[in-house]
Amino acid sequence: MIQLTERATEKVSEILTSQDPQPSGLRIAVVGGGCSGFTYSMAFENTPGMLDKTYDFKGLKVFVDQASMLYLDGVEVDYVESLEGSGFKFNNPNVKSTCGCGSSFQA
Repeated sequence: MIQLTERATEKVSEILTSQDPQPSGLRIAVVGGGCSGFTYSMAFENTPGMLDKTYDFKGLKVFVDQASMLYLDGVEVDYVESLEGSGFKFNNPNVKSTCGCGSSFQA
């Protein structure tokens, strides 16, 4: 199961409501790429796929495809703001290693 912190849920909802037309939810996925093999992807979508798992976080719909679930089980998505910048942070217990820049991982 994937978890979104309250801060992440609020930030995604804020961004989602500013879209025109407004999408129905957020897709979180793992895609091939980066120097360690996999990267995270977040994008707004209008409809879930037939085999997607749909989560609900205080009215925010999050869609995850079956292949990504293998890598996202137990993941917590947070939104952080710091002096270095702001963005979404994935805390993934399945990660075996990450690249030097932290934008990709190996599971």
